[in-house]
Amino acid sequence: MRWIDTHCHLDAAEFYLPNQPLAPAVRAQAAIKGVAHCVIPAVEVANFATVRTLAQQFGDSYCLGIHPLYVAHATTQDLATLDEQLALHQQDPRLVAVGEIGLDLFVPELAQSPLLEKQEHFFRAQLQLARKYRLPVVLHVRRAVDRVLKHLREVGQGGYRWSGIAHAFNGSSVQAQACIALGLKLGFGGAVTFERATQLRHLAQTLPLESIVLETDAPDIPPHWLYTTAEQRAEGVTQHRNAPGELPRIAEAVVALRGMSLQDLAQATTRNASQALPRVAALLL
Repeated sequence: MRWIDTHCHLDAAEFYLPNQPLAPAVRAQAAIKGVAHCVIPAVEVANFATVRTLAQQFGDSYCLGIHPLYVAHATTQDLATLDEQLALHQQDPRLVAVGEIGLDLFVPELAQSPLLEKQEHFFRAQLQLARKYRLPVVLHVRRAVDRVLKHLREVGQGGYRWSGIAHAFNGSSVQAQACIALGLKLGFGGAVTFERATQLRHLAQTLPLESIVLETDAPDIPPHWLYTTAEQRAEGVTQHRNAPGELPRIAEAVVALRGMSLQDLAQATTRNASQALPRVAALLL
């Protein structure tokens, strides 16, 4: 079985100790568990080169974009740099999408002026770059699905067909269908392993199989077996780091919900990821 982790931040600080990068060992362990490919999204201009280098080092792929949580400190020059880097590397087979981009209305200050308007400006500008270079998008949609859909529709006027992934999807069934109708796949990860996540688990159980891809968002969104509660953390218990090697076990939670085999889910989600991010298909050969 081959798995694709469609969202994995292998460049994150959690994968580094002083003078000792942990990412190579983490990636090797994932490979042993059948994770054949990881998609490594950028979050700001400062890590563009790092995600590219890691993708080349591990035989994986990368995305370039400015994450909504980093927009507060981003500048117009950062958008210009993104444009320049997309132009410079547009023939790189490992550059598979513009991402991670989108909107975040979970963080209170980001949901209010002036940062809300700045988020939307950066999001639209990056959607326009995705159109310019005809690349898929990897979207951050936390508590912002309807606004994200609005901008996709407006920037996509004229018959443009989006492709890509709504990462860590946790919206309603209606919102899920709207994303699918626009050409997106929906990313499911560690959150689906929590029994209390009833709406999310219902989506994982009932959405068309061809609309689902798998992800870890490592080192974030740990599955239930790695999660520590706020009370435990207050007592000094360390939050365990998520990793791409957890993906097959996350998949077990999805197959339990859907009543299907791991083999069938692996084949379907690999196919779906290759459709969402077409350059990935060539890298798997």
